[in-house]
Amino acid sequence: MEQRNQSRVSQFILLGLSEVGELQPLLFWLFLSMYLITFSGNLLIILAIVMDSHLHTPMYFFLSNLSFVDICFTSTTVPKMLLNIQTQSKVITYEGCLSQMYFFMLFGGLDNFLLTVMAYDRFVAICHPLYYMVIMNPKLCGILLLACWLLSVMDSLLHDLMVFQLSFCTQLEIPHFFCELKQMIQLACSDTFLNNLAIYLASGLLGVLPLIGILFSYSRIVASILKISSSGGQYKAFSTCGSHLSVVSLFYGTGFGVYLSSAALQNSRASAIASVMYTVVTPMLNPFIYGLRNRDLKQALRKLFS
Repeated sequence: MEQRNQSRVSQFILLGLSEVGELQPLLFWLFLSMYLITFSGNLLIILAIVMDSHLHTPMYFFLSNLSFVDICFTSTTVPKMLLNIQTQSKVITYEGCLSQMYFFMLFGGLDNFLLTVMAYDRFVAICHPLYYMVIMNPKLCGILLLACWLLSVMDSLLHDLMVFQLSFCTQLEIPHFFCELKQMIQLACSDTFLNNLAIYLASGLLGVLPLIGILFSYSRIVASILKISSSGGQYKAFSTCGSHLSVVSLFYGTGFGVYLSSAALQNSRASAIASVMYTVVTPMLNPFIYGLRNRDLKQALRKLFS
């Protein structure tokens, strides 16, 4: 008789990126450095926006939320990984695994939706500049942010509750450095058809549709910019959305890269290593992209340190 997960499973084993003992100190200091850079860099972006009244605009409102989400996104996985390396323990409790999986999907979804909303913001700013402040009023910004949170909460909660219904047997080793949804489903010894169906539906509705929205927004933006007669005007228009476009390319590029590489290699450990790009590296680079490419933000950061 198959028993339910509550009576059989109390913990999982996170195998991490490597089981070679000599590499553990290197991995610890590498990921600690990246985490501190991510945390401090995104925190500086938030403080610069809050402290400078000139940056109290819709674009920077969403950027500050994106920085907050990036801090939380990285914090769901890296601290636990560092703790496991430091204590030489690979154990994570069943409840801890479900919690980590929930928050990872929550903040990953928020990243996705916020980038879509920011693309719409740039579309309105460039294609309808005279009506920008009328359209992107505080009420709409609040509604868009609330919608991002609600969609992310419902999506992550659905997947988490469906995994909670699964039964797990003897194989409890996760070949990853965090509790990833697909890896959890693969460990189940009960029927996972509905779980896989939910993943495909959610990927289509909540993953592909936002990407289509971003691509549509930028197609209209490019068409509007090309109508500008002066090269100086074109450069100024491009510069207002260049940072966001770079972040979008990095986020979706690394995400699709991990998906394609894992499908081609059929190697869970290789997939875990590749996933470092979008789980750790992308949130770490976002502050540098905005800080180096955005003149207003650079000025706000200088004021913060002066």
